[in-house]
Amino acid sequence: MKLLKAIVNYVAYHKALGELFLSNEQILKSFVRAIGQRANISDVKSKQVDKFLSGTGPLTARWHIKHQALRGFYCYLMSRGYVKKSPLPTVIPKRPPPFVPYIYTRQELRSLLDASLTYQKNRGQLEPYMVCMLLLLLYGAGLRIKEAISLTLADVNLVQSLLTIRETKFHKTRLVPLGRQLTHALLLYAARRQREGYSRYYEAPFFISRNGKPVNRSTIEPAFQRIREKAGIYRTGGSRNQPRLHDLRHTFAVHRLTEWYRQGADVQKWLPVLSVYLGHHKLAATSVYLTMTPALLHQANLRFEKYALQEDSHD
Repeated sequence: MKLLKAIVNYVAYHKALGELFLSNEQILKSFVRAIGQRANISDVKSKQVDKFLSGTGPLTARWHIKHQALRGFYCYLMSRGYVKKSPLPTVIPKRPPPFVPYIYTRQELRSLLDASLTYQKNRGQLEPYMVCMLLLLLYGAGLRIKEAISLTLADVNLVQSLLTIRETKFHKTRLVPLGRQLTHALLLYAARRQREGYSRYYEAPFFISRNGKPVNRSTIEPAFQRIREKAGIYRTGGSRNQPRLHDLRHTFAVHRLTEWYRQGADVQKWLPVLSVYLGHHKLAATSVYLTMTPALLHQANLRFEKYALQEDSHD
């Protein structure tokens, strides 16, 4: 049997069970490309699998994600007698430590916004004022990168201060209310976008490149790295450990939680609200964003001390 046909059947089997199976499908398709479109399942060698899993550069968590996808596929093949044994490695490398999100300080956020307006040495694909607004929205509304760059004019209701986020990570649509200051900044951006003569058709992208096309991640992420470097924001650990564009979303969540502590709010009560706002499928996913920072830890300690003193007064 051809490897491609076996993968098509395997993916169809899981989708017939009601699974989306999108991530595994993408990995298996890239596996076919790496091995060869005409290869038979019996032709796949261990060295080829090792090369596919390792990729280029140092070991990352991606190795284990790809391994898990291939392991399921080969269990499927062996259970049906298509192959006698799996070519996957028997020795599994230790999973690398998870990436620790970088939480920007408010001063660093201001530096990023300033640098976004001046980072270009030459005229590039992206308008600096558009990049600045995109960064501000990613932080101000805690959006995922894909959610922000997928916004159309129809999705941005600045009269009601409301964004419509369509077909998110979990294939659901949600409404995201905006604060007054963020709405004002978006109004200024929208007005300039209109003055620049970009499309006003309701399905046109809200964030748009100079060529009139939507902004894509392959353009904005390298631009952000240049902005971050111009702003002088680094951390130790090499190039793979540097602050990311996605960390603006982490920063939003941590700053929001810290502010709730400062206000004396019932944080446990508000966590589900934050989870819905971020578009998480489960409350547990929100905890990933709540990285402990000195400010957050200080506020949590103050809350605990207040609680402890109240308990002592009741003894």
